[in-house]
Amino acid sequence: MNTIKALAAAALFATPAFAQTPGVSDDEIKIGGAHDLSGIFAPFSVPAVAAAQAYFDQVNENGGVHGRQINYIVEDHGYQVPRAAQAANKLINRDQVFAMLLNLGTPHNLAMFQLMEPEGIPNVSPITAARQMIDPPAPWKFAGTSSYYDATISALTFMAENEGTSKVCLMILPTDFGKEIAEGAYKLAEDGVIEVGEEIGHKPDESDFTGALGRVKDSGCDTVGMALGISQAINAIATARKLGMDDLKFYLSGAGFHTVVAKGLAQQGVMDGVYSGAGWQDLEARVGEPEVAEWIAQYKEATGEDYPGTGALLGRSGAEIMVRGLEAAGPDLTRESFIAAMETLNYEDPIGGNTVDFSAEDHTAADEIFVSRIENGSWVLVQTIE
Repeated sequence: MNTIKALAAAALFATPAFAQTPGVSDDEIKIGGAHDLSGIFAPFSVPAVAAAQAYFDQVNENGGVHGRQINYIVEDHGYQVPRAAQAANKLINRDQVFAMLLNLGTPHNLAMFQLMEPEGIPNVSPITAARQMIDPPAPWKFAGTSSYYDATISALTFMAENEGTSKVCLMILPTDFGKEIAEGAYKLAEDGVIEVGEEIGHKPDESDFTGALGRVKDSGCDTVGMALGISQAINAIATARKLGMDDLKFYLSGAGFHTVVAKGLAQQGVMDGVYSGAGWQDLEARVGEPEVAEWIAQYKEATGEDYPGTGALLGRSGAEIMVRGLEAAGPDLTRESFIAAMETLNYEDPIGGNTVDFSAEDHTAADEIFVSRIENGSWVLVQTIE
């Protein structure tokens, strides 16, 4: 009898430990992030991590969320899918994170989903706008912005109606990211809005685009739909101008909608002919807005960087979504309570320049699409699509 009582007592005391939500203790919430800190999309991830951490530091200094400090644990996958899977394994199984935030890359997120889905680990504001971030729907998926696919359709339609785009060639990474942009173009071709010419696949480390641009010229395309790395996009567009392809227009998805691209092209003498569709507004044009100016000053003080830029914008916006969700979930934090709380969020995000509005039926934070083009080294908003 004494043995039975002892076992029962042990089970009673052990129950809270076994029932405890992973990544949540009385004084801490562990959040994971798998990023490209050393590869072709480091210009997104590096400042995104810095901005998110700066935001969390500010929250923690003010007492955290319901008395818990946020611990943002970051791993570098270098834009390599196997390393992303390894990072997810470490974050989920060793670090026991509560949720994932700002994971970068379409194929990388898809690989990590294999580990996240069985546990129902919330995936919040990944730095990719692929449709798979919420499709097929799952309670634990929360995208930050409209998809590459929808933005591509909106931006190329604008270009067809206003900028003379009629035939589009594709220069893409042959991944789920690249396919998303291609599928948008092919849908418009099916609808008779444009014609699609050559589709050219590129490697992540490719740097010579002369041959590809020759194929574009031979195909008679007036526009290139591009899904490449940041430096690759700058290099390819600058090469086109050096080859005398001055009238060739370029469409970049949200993955190319970056301050670095506009400034990098300006340094190469490219001042126009480049367009993008994305789910947020460029920061540079809004620096005079009080809340934007205040955040820029805070970012500079926290990081020592001169200017936050696009990656930082996404990091800051994603971090606020996470914190608001945690706050709304209350002190009795579980993944179920967090998901339910996320579905109630509705607020204006002055940093992203968009509206965050989740519901049980809609797990995309911001549904707007902003079509922009480069003018004299800066992105300029030309159309907003609700």
